[in-house]
Amino acid sequence: MRLPLITHVIKHVITHASLKVSPRDACTKSHWPTTSGFFFMIKGMTPTHLLRATALLATIVCAPVHTAWAQTTAEPLPSACLAQLSAKALAAGVSSDTFEQAMQGVVARPELMDNLNYQPEFKLPIWDYLASLVDGERVLDGMSMLAQYKDELAAIQQTYGVDPATVVAVWGVESNYGQNTGGRDIVESLATLSCMGRRQSFFSGEFVAALRILQAGDFERELFKGSWAGAFGQTQFMPSTFLRLAVDGDADGKRNLITNPVDALASTANFLKRAGWRDGETWGFEVKLGATVPTVQGRKSARDVSYWAAQGITRADGSALAQGPVAGNTDAALLLPAGDKGPAFLLLRNFKAIYSYNASESYGLAIAHLSDRLRGGDVFATPWPTDDAGLSRAEKRDIQTLLLARGHEIGAVDGALGSKSQAAIKLEQQRLGHEPSGRAGQKLLQALQAQR
Repeated sequence: MRLPLITHVIKHVITHASLKVSPRDACTKSHWPTTSGFFFMIKGMTPTHLLRATALLATIVCAPVHTAWAQTTAEPLPSACLAQLSAKALAAGVSSDTFEQAMQGVVARPELMDNLNYQPEFKLPIWDYLASLVDGERVLDGMSMLAQYKDELAAIQQTYGVDPATVVAVWGVESNYGQNTGGRDIVESLATLSCMGRRQSFFSGEFVAALRILQAGDFERELFKGSWAGAFGQTQFMPSTFLRLAVDGDADGKRNLITNPVDALASTANFLKRAGWRDGETWGFEVKLGATVPTVQGRKSARDVSYWAAQGITRADGSALAQGPVAGNTDAALLLPAGDKGPAFLLLRNFKAIYSYNASESYGLAIAHLSDRLRGGDVFATPWPTDDAGLSRAEKRDIQTLLLARGHEIGAVDGALGSKSQAAIKLEQQRLGHEPSGRAGQKLLQALQAQR
């Protein structure tokens, strides 16, 4: 939280609680150590006002220092770390000219520490995560991409043995088909993460890989933008992954995953092939459990398909598990991402290849499900075990439009429910008598729609 916002909140509380101290002074540590000093500041307050002010000031002012990273800040990189990065780059074959040119204007971005500790695929309920990643818009846009790049995708499948729907599904989930590739300077982000926070050794390796990419000249320095963690391009490769697996999909002599979708799609297919993808096989499929829930569960606990059949498990439509390329001795793992009341899946070998792209089961299911939808498949047969299902991007935009209509200042209607939208959602939930969680689901959408 930014200091101006803190002081604004404190000033508001002080005004209504008759607290006799300036908000900036209230934020300084010197005003908190002694009882006499504290009571001098709050002279004239009633016990109720004292309780309110103390609680708010304690939670806001005394919050951990790292909450300040939420703001967009810039500061010089630590000189010692900068020297270490320079030495590491030079040892890896990066010229001093490349290093100096790449680092021009680069500063540390401490706010990235907040991103480092939060990833939606690990924090969100899976029904929220999939509701926006595999919504009707993404399916229709993906079908359009399949048609637009039909010839190129056919050539990619011929070369790498990965079907078009799977490759395009990765493209859709990673960047919404090239529309959202990220706007952070890759060198700056990786330099920051190499000098701050956890996993500095990992990120310093990616930093050096990024400089090697620039030195090779596959694209211009100004194009080198992407996610806060260093992934870039239309299918979001980390720099070290680019060096190992990126390919020149259109034979123009460059590997440009940023502005060239054919290079990005071919590189993704090469990644999946190297990760063990088997052409002509599926990632897995939804299943229906028998009368008893198997005790053997989890992505790492594979058994023969015949074992699962003996447990009373069938495909979601009730048909036998073993059919087509799936034989009785095919290895499969049972995944129950929301427990035995939600959708269940048997994961085959190709799911491991998808999982290696981003080590998250929710992410893997998003890719897998979108690829099925792009082939004409339907939504999961079994609903998620919640009475407040997640929202598509169109529904999130509806929520934002309704919030604006009620006078909330949340910024642009973009389908991304950021901090301003979440604060407004909490207020509306309180007004409606809902739990003020800040999470928007079908219940809130329907309630707001009913009050248009």
